[in-house]
Amino acid sequence: MKKALLQQKLNNNQVRCGVCAHRCTITPNQRGVCGVRENQAGTLYALNYGKAIATQVDPIEKKPLYHFLPGSRSYSIATVGCNFRCYHCQNADIAQPDPEGLFSKTSAIPGQTMLPETIVKEALRHNCQSIAYTYTEPTIFLEYALDTMKLAQASGLKNIFVSNGYMTAATTKLLVPYLNAINIDLKAFANGTYLKICGAKLQPVLDTLKLMKKNKIWVEVTSLIIPTVNDSSKEIAATANFITTELGLETPWHLSRFHPAHKMTDVPSTPSKKLHEAYSLGKKAGLKYVYVGNVPGDKLQNTLCPRCNELAIERHGIMIERYDEDGKCSKCKKKLAIIK
Repeated sequence: MKKALLQQKLNNNQVRCGVCAHRCTITPNQRGVCGVRENQAGTLYALNYGKAIATQVDPIEKKPLYHFLPGSRSYSIATVGCNFRCYHCQNADIAQPDPEGLFSKTSAIPGQTMLPETIVKEALRHNCQSIAYTYTEPTIFLEYALDTMKLAQASGLKNIFVSNGYMTAATTKLLVPYLNAINIDLKAFANGTYLKICGAKLQPVLDTLKLMKKNKIWVEVTSLIIPTVNDSSKEIAATANFITTELGLETPWHLSRFHPAHKMTDVPSTPSKKLHEAYSLGKKAGLKYVYVGNVPGDKLQNTLCPRCNELAIERHGIMIERYDEDGKCSKCKKKLAIIK
């Protein structure tokens, strides 16, 4: 447990949390939407500090990050909890273990004790080049992540967020000096869908994407294409145009196949044809690097030179083969927006 960052004291011992875009007003002995930040006698505490619910060494391609340290390994960590309530959550067992009670005020926060120093030591021991704050929403373990990020940076490790982007500008400001790359899930391009499926709003996510880009953080975007939910050509094209206009043509866009999960087991998997159509819309909008994910063997997960179409990185699941020359196309020598 640690005193929470970005809290505002209100009347009657209430506290407003300023970490995520919900900006919860929390009364004494209650917790925010995330279920892990509790008001104790007028002071907000992060109950999940130092309590890792998941740790694992992953290929960085699993995040997915295709243009940041490709082929490297990332030490991945999470705590319990999330500020979204996604119907299709694939990690609901750790992100939403008690969605009705919001980890009721009497429940303990699960996880093994693992301090930031230990995380950094484990990352170095496993020859990782980065630490990824992932699996659940890292914004809700900001204090834990930030302390780890500072130590990681001092040890020569890079820091990565895999996030829903639902954070405040104040949180982004705290992260920027230590954050190297972020993959943000852009779950839909309609506010009504966000409200219904995620329990949140679209605009704060768009604001975070733009702010990260403005602060020169490497940004990749993932969109899970869900049949009948966010798979219309109009919405996909609007998403592509936003990325093109606000984030830049070299921003990688991952179009991920949906598989039935959590509260959406009655929705079928995304047809490959729909993903290929979305890919075409992304390329039509001018994006140089569009990828189809969660479809084993699909050639649209490879990186091609946007100038001459030469194969630069070939992917077999999360394994890769590189044909580029130090981040340049081996044929026409164009720079490929690859961070070494």
